[in-house]
Amino acid sequence: LDDMADGDIVNGPDRLQNIRSNLLGQSLVGDPIILDMKSFIRSKNISVEVIVSLIDGLLDDQNAVALEDQDALLRYSYRVAGTVGLMMCNLLGCTNKAALAHAIDLGIAMQLTNIARDVREDALMGRRYLPGTWINNMSVDKINTAAGSTAAPDRAVISAAIAQLLQCAETYYESGLSGLAYLPVRAHLAIAVAAKVYRRIGLQISAKGHPWYEGREVTSSRAKLACSLQAINCLSGRWNTVPPHNSSLHLALQGLPHVH
Repeated sequence: LDDMADGDIVNGPDRLQNIRSNLLGQSLVGDPIILDMKSFIRSKNISVEVIVSLIDGLLDDQNAVALEDQDALLRYSYRVAGTVGLMMCNLLGCTNKAALAHAIDLGIAMQLTNIARDVREDALMGRRYLPGTWINNMSVDKINTAAGSTAAPDRAVISAAIAQLLQCAETYYESGLSGLAYLPVRAHLAIAVAAKVYRRIGLQISAKGHPWYEGREVTSSRAKLACSLQAINCLSGRWNTVPPHNSSLHLALQGLPHVH
């Protein structure tokens, strides 16, 4: 689906729209991927509504993006990443419904890190995921101008928004990581490593003062090893009681599948 949205597959976006319509029973036009997808969805008991929400997020990226406020940011992040967290619960054999809200949160947290890392690259593609209310509705053109000028005052505005974004991400990481205890042990470890590596990207960005205009932040092999060791250490707490999910994290998501 991601390759279709990115245009790596011929007529990808059109096929994606057709798949969406077919899943909702609104189209009889077939696509070779539909039969395999429906079989896979049934075998893993994945909600069609979750798949459709993911497709909606991917289709949104086909146009110029300028998110209005934090609620729009969280709903977008749910669609492109929270849905992936939900599907991973099914794929990893997690049957406890209490895990779903935490899975959404971890997906959102990782997407927020993604956005913080890629501000400059996204602006070059005509996309602005930072909420307009945080940056005086700055256009992508102004963001691109600020990236290329050391004297641009808008640089500091963007950096402050990224700091706010990463602070928001931390709240979702805390919730998401706490829910990993619902997964089987091996799955817990694998997802914890991936999440901690992503979280590390945000921590590095913050430690450097949010220099978004310098391009993407990456993690070293040494940092990834440290994250892996942290994930292993976290396994000792998986038998503790998972705290109740904070429903306020989903206030902006009401109406979407499996939100709390």
